[in-house]
Amino acid sequence: MLVEFRNVSKSYRSGLMAVTGINLTIDKGEFVLLVGPSGAGKTTIMKMIYMDEFPTRGEVIVGRYSSKSIGGRKIAMLRRQVGVVFQEFRLLRDLTVFENIALPLRAAGKRESEIKKRVSNVLYSVGLSSKRHQFPLKLSGGEQQRVAIARAMALRPPLLLADEPTGNLDPDTSEQIFELLLDINRGGTSVLVATHEHDLAGRLGKRILRLDGGRLAGGGGDESCTS
Repeated sequence: MLVEFRNVSKSYRSGLMAVTGINLTIDKGEFVLLVGPSGAGKTTIMKMIYMDEFPTRGEVIVGRYSSKSIGGRKIAMLRRQVGVVFQEFRLLRDLTVFENIALPLRAAGKRESEIKKRVSNVLYSVGLSSKRHQFPLKLSGGEQQRVAIARAMALRPPLLLADEPTGNLDPDTSEQIFELLLDINRGGTSVLVATHEHDLAGRLGKRILRLDGGRLAGGGGDESCTS
């Protein structure tokens, strides 16, 4: 398995209990949807996977890394194995599409020849080869999200997390983004998508984890559901 939550709870100093008693697994090559309303705890679960947050109780295991023992340099190593896509795109406005995608590759110390090759490949995969020299504000919302997905995939991570990737997009564009994520999954990448779009999620025929009030459906267990 690629990701495992073992009886995970997360609370904050304010007293807010974000998630309670979470047990779940994500296997290599899976496409999983984490569905629930705003404030249900979806983002907290995502953050604990790439170790931006840590459990108050329990353990999160991602590949060979555990929340109980990871630290410092190992967190950076883990994050090279996990691509993350956010609702608000998080592209740097003063950099071109090419330069935005190249950022994680340069941070990882890749050679310029390798950077050019990988950026070209991921731009082709998201259908934006012709936009490589454009700046983000010249792109539509759907195109910006495609660039964000390309950036997340530049290091070829085995796991892609998408946190409300269609939250700022219209219904037609949302379906296109989900189809792109499915294509990425067909290529062998495990994908976890957090979304409040129940109807669209249900039409995909993939495993659904239903989260509400910080608990997974079934009392904190791992519920498989296609509808």
